[in-house]
Amino acid sequence: MRRVLAAGVAGALVTLGGCALTGTPAATSTASQQGGPTTSPPGTPAVNEEQAYERVIAQVLPSIVQINTSGGLGSGVVYDTQGHIITNAHVVGKAKTFDVTLPTGGKPRKADLVSSYPLGDLAVIRVADRTGLTPATFGDSSKLKVGQIVLAMGNPLGLSGSVTNGIISALGRTVTEPRGEGSPGATITNAIQTSASINPGNSGGALTNLRGEVIGVPTLAAINPDLGGGAAPGIGFAIPSSTAKDVADQIIRYGRVTNTRRAALGVRVNTVVDPEGRPVGVGVALVDAGSGAAKAGIKAGDVITSVNGKETPTAAALSEVLAGLRPGMRASVGILHPNGRSETVTVTLGTLSGS
Repeated sequence: MRRVLAAGVAGALVTLGGCALTGTPAATSTASQQGGPTTSPPGTPAVNEEQAYERVIAQVLPSIVQINTSGGLGSGVVYDTQGHIITNAHVVGKAKTFDVTLPTGGKPRKADLVSSYPLGDLAVIRVADRTGLTPATFGDSSKLKVGQIVLAMGNPLGLSGSVTNGIISALGRTVTEPRGEGSPGATITNAIQTSASINPGNSGGALTNLRGEVIGVPTLAAINPDLGGGAAPGIGFAIPSSTAKDVADQIIRYGRVTNTRRAALGVRVNTVVDPEGRPVGVGVALVDAGSGAAKAGIKAGDVITSVNGKETPTAAALSEVLAGLRPGMRASVGILHPNGRSETVTVTLGTLSGS
């Protein structure tokens, strides 16, 4: 899997469109055949698509705000009339207060952190002055199809109210951010892969369909190691809207995420490397009392080498495998004990703790 980098704050990369349109036949005229300008008469698919773009932008863009912290800037989506705004956890970072600018401009408004959920790279902030806020309409991301045209809206490079286009390239991806400055190292499940290009400042914005519904929160961009770690063109990832809504609703109601809906072994781990520095497994540093791992006999000092036959050479790999499982499921876990003995145990998975 290509390395993925979080976007939107302090020079990190972000998600937003820039792909050619699909399904639009080229208009042909005498002028175009002679090298002159090509135009599409009213009523053609090209004009209809252009009008759809204009309608969606007019509907959704008023809901996209710019969020500024001492460490950088990102984007956010107005969630309700109470002033709640959804964004990425890596956009808010460690900040507790923010300056929020509406796409219509004006003086920045003060906002406070409600709660951050770094494990899923989502956060909710609340702006004090709710005057003129326009909540976005969130769609059902479970109904998306590969090939759908999408628009990405946000504030790339501080250029507020920017819009680009692309398509849904794939669904159901599991991607993990590298842990580092401004990046919580989140593992995102069921991520939407889009051809929308990614620029700093778009994280936390909106990926929308042509019905004007927010269907994703742009978050990650792929990194191509063959290009010296540069961004891989046309490979971006967004958190599904259904996940964003679920997390936001929990944060607004309880002040934190109470149910992650994600599986956990019940262990605290770190990556183990061989003498050459190559990762060889996941070392267990601590086992939670009463967890599935504890009941299966896993102990501190053991090394987890696989789950359900999938190798887990790193902690990130283990997170990705578990992200595809559900609480309550039984998983076969390969273990290497300190004495060199290998064993496979069956663990009943628990629920990953929230924020």
